[in-house]
Amino acid sequence: MTVGKPVVLAISGVKNSGKTTLIESVLPLLSAAGLSVAVIKHDGHSFDPDPPGTDTGRFMAAGASGTAIFDGEKFKLVKRQPVTEDTLIAQFPEAHLILLEGFKHTQWPKLEVVRKGNSEGPVSDPATLLALVTDLPLSLEGIPVLPLGNWPQIAQFLIAQAQGGAPHA
Repeated sequence: MTVGKPVVLAISGVKNSGKTTLIESVLPLLSAAGLSVAVIKHDGHSFDPDPPGTDTGRFMAAGASGTAIFDGEKFKLVKRQPVTEDTLIAQFPEAHLILLEGFKHTQWPKLEVVRKGNSEGPVSDPATLLALVTDLPLSLEGIPVLPLGNWPQIAQFLIAQAQGGAPHA
């Protein structure tokens, strides 16, 4: 599969709806289909990018404006600066698909996870919904419903989007 501009989609839902499980479950299927997939997660709170006591964590605690660590196959770059998802999307030009975890109140096209016992219906703007992923008997006019836990079906939907059915970055 050739790489043009990455397709960017949000996997949204309320807290503990199953967004991480969905992404983790479809990633191997997307990779097996030949897609290069990057994931960007927004943390609504401050996070510690390095465990305390690591060299890079110690450098940041001592006041470094940034650190980097690499091993020849992968790297991690940490910088203290304002950032948006657009800044991070630009870091993955090689990706076919970029999944944003969260982002339910943004205009990014999205799959929203609605899970029994956790939420009763979608909270995203229906104009941004590409599909609902749910284990409830829900339906919205014109919005496909994918069964929660049917990872192959969800992966196929994402593959179709990556192959031309969704907006690009």
